Amino acid sequence: MNTFVPLEHYYPLYINLCLFLVAFTLLHSLLLKLEEQKNVVFINIAGYALLFFLILYIGQRPVSGLFGDTVNYAFTYNNYQMGAEIPDVNDYGWHVFMKFLSGWVSIHIFFTICAFIYIFPMYKISKFLFKEYWYYAFIMFVVSFSFWTYGVNGMRNGAATSLFLWGVTYHRNKVVMGLFFLAATMFHKTLFLPIAAFIVTFFYNNPKVYFKGWLACIPLSLVMGSVWIALFASLGFGDDRLSGYLTSEAEEGTFASTGFRWDFLFHSAFAVFAGWYFVFKRKFKDNFYNQLLNTYLICNGFWVLVIRANYSNRFAYLSWFMMAIIIIYPLLKKQFFENQHFMIARVLVVYFSFTYFMYYFYWG
Repeated sequence: MNTFVPLEHYYPLYINLCLFLVAFTLLHSLLLKLEEQKNVVFINIAGYALLFFLILYIGQRPVSGLFGDTVNYAFTYNNYQMGAEIPDVNDYGWHVFMKFLSGWVSIHIFFTICAFIYIFPMYKISKFLFKEYWYYAFIMFVVSFSFWTYGVNGMRNGAATSLFLWGVTYHRNKVVMGLFFLAATMFHKTLFLPIAAFIVTFFYNNPKVYFKGWLACIPLSLVMGSVWIALFASLGFGDDRLSGYLTSEAEEGTFASTGFRWDFLFHSAFAVFAGWYFVFKRKFKDNFYNQLLNTYLICNGFWVLVIRANYSNRFAYLSWFMMAIIIIYPLLKKQFFENQHFMIARVLVVYFSFTYFMYYFYWG
């Protein structure tokens, strides 16, 4: 367990480390070209150091209410260590995973394994897609607005979405991809939505149609928001617990809000604008990118429809976990600007600024 960092400084240390890396990346982009050996060496050293640090830093965190549901996971894990049986639960695979590990490792080793499952796939898909330039995609994941929350609070959801990302790297091997997708749904059944969306893109992959669908979701939500919430709740999307998120009252002090969340729609639009700009404005043609983009548009469009619901952030993450890759992908695949390295760094700065602003100014 990490006892070197006081609890009240745990998140500030992470976010200010991100600030340092983002600033240093910007400085490098002013001094070096993207393909220069000095830059390639720096980004790989920094990337691997960040990967190992975050797995240990998040995995070895103390059990505290400051980390949200960490205390609840610890409580359940301790019960399994004392011999408790797995109850009648929906996400059975996750509880089998906890039960098995409880007989072998301590709670902090368990958290570290969970941190690995959460963070390593972000490295895996970045390395798979961008080779020696994987650092830029990986740090985009790390500085994302939702990264910390789903590493220490919504651990099960975070691990499930990362298993989805890991599966996507095997999109040419449908059997292996299917196994990762199955594991993701066994950890958290909400992953049926992005999995179904991704499968749909194998049959129809025209971004123009999905963009129009996403835009249509905004007026439909404004005019008929309560209708969509009631409809999806009655269909029992995912499971009873998830339907409860749609209809339950928010508890005081939780990350929940009523009304149309224009602030988070603005955040979601980062990826939508990036996709529109590269696909239509700059004529970027990449079938796999279109699949990822269209999956994002489907999942985020679903969230827009239920945006007024309490705990709608739990639905938002079903698309937000893909934002980093949607935004950075074209910039690491094709030359669009004379100084592409500086443009990548500027995009990183703008993207991270939202995370930093929300913590220090919006919530602070």
